[in-house]
Amino acid sequence: MEFHEEAFVLSARAHGDTGVVVDLLTETHGRHSAYVAGGASRRMKPFLQPGARVIADYRARTSDHLGSARLEPVGEGPSVLFDDGLALTGLAAAAAVAQGALPEREPHPGAFLAFEALMAAFQIPSVWPAIFVRFEAGLLEDLGFGLDLSRCAVTGTMDDLIWVSPRTGRAVSREAGAPYADKLLKLPPFMLGAQAGLDEGDVRSGLDLTGHFLEQFVFHPQNKPIPSARVWMIDKLAEQRRL
Repeated sequence: MEFHEEAFVLSARAHGDTGVVVDLLTETHGRHSAYVAGGASRRMKPFLQPGARVIADYRARTSDHLGSARLEPVGEGPSVLFDDGLALTGLAAAAAVAQGALPEREPHPGAFLAFEALMAAFQIPSVWPAIFVRFEAGLLEDLGFGLDLSRCAVTGTMDDLIWVSPRTGRAVSREAGAPYADKLLKLPPFMLGAQAGLDEGDVRSGLDLTGHFLEQFVFHPQNKPIPSARVWMIDKLAEQRRL
């Protein structure tokens, strides 16, 4: 089994004295783990950080074996964020969510493209927290658990959608959801269209929404908690009043 394509590094851990095992997110081959000889060297460490973009030359004897890869860096990668600790926290959270949610060796091109868009957004402080919510919503959709925000699940109307059912992931209008408001999840307007504004509390509502379904449909069935890096990101956003 072989492939040669661009990938994002999700994580890297030491393996032996000089090597590392990296977790890579590729567009056409999904998430792959690979051994990188010499990955612990000072020269290679900078482009084995989460979010680094590389060209991976991957080989494995069979699909069941841990493959090996030679990596070459593409662009500046996460180094452009080194002066923005909050963005680096978001990057770590995105990599942890993608690594924990995506099954290995299963193509998910939508997840790759969502991660790519989020990486670009991290350079825009006022924008990336909302894009992070969209990234998680895209991840859910690519895994088959997409939210249906097109119309009210009760009345069929497309107007005044402000809630989401925590059971079905379908939108609910203000009028239909009023009697059950304490049981429904808030739907921030920015998740309905790019033209919607971003008000205080919207990012928190969005993260509560995607976090609920990631836990219900993705992490709980695997007996995994929501990644701690995501919890840490939310705490840091709250400290800086970015929610």
